[in-house]
Amino acid sequence: MIPAIRIQDIADILIMTFLLYQLYSWFRGTRAIQVLIGLGVVTLIYFATRFLDLYMTSWVLQELGTVLIVLIIVVFQTEIRQALYRFSLLRHILDSHQVTEQSKFQEIAETLFKMAEKKTGALIVFQCGDSLHDLMTNGVTINSDISPEMLESIFYDGAPFHDGAILINNGKIEEAACHLPLSTSPDFPQFFGTRHRAALGLSERSDALIVVVSEERGEVSLVNAGAIQTVNNPTELIMALDDIFSSDIESPRIKIRQRFFSNLFPKAALLCAVCVFWVLITTRQGQITTVTAPVQLVGVPDDIFLLRTTPEEVNVQLKAMSSLAPAPSKIDLIAEIDASRLSEGTVPLRVNQNNIAVPPGMSIISVSPTTLHISSEKKVRRTVPIKITVKGKVASKLSRMILVSDPSVVEIEGPASQVSQIRYVTTEEVDASKLEKNNNYRKNLKIPDRQVSLLRDSPVTLKLIHNSRRGH
Repeated sequence: MIPAIRIQDIADILIMTFLLYQLYSWFRGTRAIQVLIGLGVVTLIYFATRFLDLYMTSWVLQELGTVLIVLIIVVFQTEIRQALYRFSLLRHILDSHQVTEQSKFQEIAETLFKMAEKKTGALIVFQCGDSLHDLMTNGVTINSDISPEMLESIFYDGAPFHDGAILINNGKIEEAACHLPLSTSPDFPQFFGTRHRAALGLSERSDALIVVVSEERGEVSLVNAGAIQTVNNPTELIMALDDIFSSDIESPRIKIRQRFFSNLFPKAALLCAVCVFWVLITTRQGQITTVTAPVQLVGVPDDIFLLRTTPEEVNVQLKAMSSLAPAPSKIDLIAEIDASRLSEGTVPLRVNQNNIAVPPGMSIISVSPTTLHISSEKKVRRTVPIKITVKGKVASKLSRMILVSDPSVVEIEGPASQVSQIRYVTTEEVDASKLEKNNNYRKNLKIPDRQVSLLRDSPVTLKLIHNSRRGH
């Protein structure tokens, strides 16, 4: 039975759809998107097996899912860190504003096309909104102004930095000889070289703009958002750079409309998938279960001895909020009652919902009974002698000797009414016929009453000594 849809449920579905679409947009074209799709399929199968009560399959998928999540975090930590950075609403405030000077684009474009004519390879990265520190590695800090001479000297064949990429940010060349992540796309054209594969790999993981000058073909290419575009002349390159870095006031309004109506198929597919998950999750909403919870008293004063708790367990009525709630057989509840103010005699203690912690996806409807009766006494300690229990008779040669215990006394603890009636504590039975002179025997003490405890864990030592009284 599907519960009535509330406004909160609609908001829940839309928020989850938005988050999933953002993940799809960020990871599209990367290895991570294939893993996310596979994980989504496994999740759908898991919900289906739970709904159909396929306990073994759902248990295996649940345990496997925990391992997969850890593996995904380890393998795709760079992509996840970049996605979290993009999701941060404060990055636009905290990050420095991009101040790349458009006047530099003319010199950059003309210089790159001159290098293309000479078939000098180059790889230039323009940082936009996303941070590239985790994606561009092994770079050498330069912090130099942009000039034709600097670009030509960096990418001159035989120069130390000519094989790597340069990073342009805030109108300066920040780093050179940077290594970029290579694209793993199976659709990558074979006629492109390593520079294009590196540029495409970076564009798949960030919003950076990359310009590639081909050393083999003498072409200039523009790489952005996982796509490679060939640029025919400097004017075309300048216009492309201007479009990316321009601050047109009307562009945000256009982008909002485009974002809402573009890519309708993946958005609709994700919305349908979220709706299916919502139905699966809320199918068992409202199911009521009664679970027995044992009573556990906490904070009992040190000088109080508990005699009885009536009753020793309570019945808790639970309501499942979704099918993600555990089955009744897997629910292990404990009613923890504060007994720090407990005194002697029989005292009533209240039980309420705050005394019981329930698993996620469940809420408490009622607890019964609501009152416990706790019987207790004053806890006391007392020292009593140890009495040795002997079976049979000792040998005639040992008739002048007696069996003694070391120590001869022991401390006991328990309720005052019980401790006051105990005169001594006995040992385990000793076979007198097997006793020998100069031998020691270790025996445990017997607990005189189940409510009384011995304040000694180790056995006592028994030995034969001369009976001095008999000698006289």
